[in-house]
Amino acid sequence: MATHNAVVTVGLKAPLEIRQVPTTPPTKGEVRVRVEWTASTPLDLHQNDGGLLVKHPQILGDGTAGTVVEIGPGVNNLKVGDKVFGFTFREQKEKAHQEFCTSLETNFGKVPEGFTLQEAITLPNNFVTVFHAVTTDFELPLPWPKPAGYVPPHSQDPILIWGGSSSVGQFALQILKYYGYQKLITTSSKRHHEFLKSLGASETFDYNDADVSSAILNSATKGSSGPAISFILDCIGSQDGSIRPIAKIAQKDTKVAILLPVVVKDSSETTAPEYSMDVQTAAKWEAGVDVRGVRTHFYANNEFFRDHLQTEVMPTMLKEGIVTPNKQRIIEGNTLLERAQKAMDIMRRKEQSGERLVWRVSE
Repeated sequence: MATHNAVVTVGLKAPLEIRQVPTTPPTKGEVRVRVEWTASTPLDLHQNDGGLLVKHPQILGDGTAGTVVEIGPGVNNLKVGDKVFGFTFREQKEKAHQEFCTSLETNFGKVPEGFTLQEAITLPNNFVTVFHAVTTDFELPLPWPKPAGYVPPHSQDPILIWGGSSSVGQFALQILKYYGYQKLITTSSKRHHEFLKSLGASETFDYNDADVSSAILNSATKGSSGPAISFILDCIGSQDGSIRPIAKIAQKDTKVAILLPVVVKDSSETTAPEYSMDVQTAAKWEAGVDVRGVRTHFYANNEFFRDHLQTEVMPTMLKEGIVTPNKQRIIEGNTLLERAQKAMDIMRRKEQSGERLVWRVSE
């Protein structure tokens, strides 16, 4: 059987390694993609340093951008040579940190003309996360195609996006603005405030301020009925850094969606991380707050999203400028292993802000 190189975890906080893994030919409805670029995510760090939901050795990565090299029977929309990008995560053969990825064609969109693979790879996992969280956890509609003159329910209700400069935060602002949500409040460090306003934020707050929760409440309660903030999307998931401040803001009937896992203790070069999947016990919530953990990996339970979110919605929104790629920080290195390890180390040291760590996979 043919094999290829893959980046794998081998133990908690251990250096990454390269292993030879089977090159899987596509079956019905699948394509095989030569993975040219990927973007690191916090989940990579959680899995390597904390063993979150993995059994070592584990191939990492869930964002794939590259070229279709083989198609299986029943593939209708892709052909050999197409440049594609997608959120691929279910099985080892689908993981992104390897030279070839085999996955369903519905997990890929064609990269629109005028965009590079490096730009496109900043979208898939976090673009999907926004659609899933808004429709499943907030229970707000995001119809596609958007009807002419569409005004969404709750269009004037405040929505707080905690961590607006994160990849998820940036796409949340752009997507919600496109659908007509008018009161988009966000937090970030001050240096990102003007940029986030350009994406659709109506108000910005510095989450480093000690009284940020009170400041947000004081601003949002002007002329409002019901909870001061109707919806809160936590793009960070830090027990101390985001969840506990959010718990001071959320009131009866507020819907809170927290990206999992809850980070109880961050990984560092000297300490091991701690995680929880229980958002209810992560803070003291006021009675009547509807708090949920976002589980993006279940987005395909929505049949329309399964078949159209990545194949149609994502590339169209990118092509039409409804969403723009995140800023990229290209990770250089002489080998696949060197690039992967550099990206992992940068995340562990928290040396990134408002950008995606993007690096080449296939040589």
